Amino acid sequence: MKKPMRQLTMWGLLAAVGVIAGSFAVAANAEGMKKSHRLLLKSAIENADYTEVTLPIFEGQRSGETVWFVVTESSDKADAATRGVHYSPKMANGKGTLAVQSVGMVNGKVQFLGSVDFSPERVVVPSETGFPPKEAKPGAIGEALYTPLIQLPNGIVLNAPQIKNNSGTHDRLIRIDLEKHVATFKMTDGFFEGRRVHYTSFNASDPAIAALEAANYTPNLKALPSKGANGPSSALTGLAPVVNGPTGKMNPHRQGLSSALMGEGDPLNIVQEIPFGARALAYSPMWDVHATVWAQVPMQASSSVTLTDFNDVEKKAFAGQITGPEGKSWGPIGVVVNCPIISIEE
Repeated sequence: MKKPMRQLTMWGLLAAVGVIAGSFAVAANAEGMKKSHRLLLKSAIENADYTEVTLPIFEGQRSGETVWFVVTESSDKADAATRGVHYSPKMANGKGTLAVQSVGMVNGKVQFLGSVDFSPERVVVPSETGFPPKEAKPGAIGEALYTPLIQLPNGIVLNAPQIKNNSGTHDRLIRIDLEKHVATFKMTDGFFEGRRVHYTSFNASDPAIAALEAANYTPNLKALPSKGANGPSSALTGLAPVVNGPTGKMNPHRQGLSSALMGEGDPLNIVQEIPFGARALAYSPMWDVHATVWAQVPMQASSSVTLTDFNDVEKKAFAGQITGPEGKSWGPIGVVVNCPIISIEE
């Protein structure tokens, strides 16, 4: 048993086809000011401080064994509306690759070809500076045929990560109720164009990143097209995790993997798209990781040192303020993570 661990253009035109709706709620921030909170994933229920999300779970099978999974996106608009999940047509661009698993249906239950070994112990040991960690081993490993993207017999592609089977449960799982068919997962804070977003992580194509994200290691996601592309023919959209941002638990501008690994809070990654608004059709839960390294870590206590907009990261990279790992040019590093957006602060 596991131990728990301590851009408008074309998209603007396409958006006329339809926009995913959300619901509003009002929450107070840490300073006591009021702000608007929008739940984007209709099937989700968040807790009061937006650190946990409860999702419906579904029973499937793999070679006669019961597996449980969630659904957060569909490549079909009508199907997405019926399920109360995000519409993400870009996921269909993964058809025909190892990243999309064709499944059958028997008595209304999905018949998976691949599953997950949830039994390994997740290990993350930070270094003196947090990142890179001394050791990082994922706590769940996908089998050779496993991927969270499944193609139904009717051709629809779903984001359907498996979260429980006989070997154990997902590392982000907090609690599960098999009778009520719901499960609760830990959420993470990030940024989209200056606003806080809340998401959860299910899969990563790199073992170390899977360990850091408490996600299933799923190498088949590497087959998704196309790294560095956010257009309609890609299955991906960008994610910028800051590697070496400002640190300090009480520093309001702290950010990055080093800060997170030192126990100061979430890494506050920057996402390129969300499933709402003018560019909703550009959204995909399959994030194309752009490791983001400050050429010189800003020390001044200013909001300008907090990266909150993917476009701003690109501009700083062009200006030489931001690089990729080891001083390389900023851009995709070939890693894909599956992180559905749940909600946003407006």
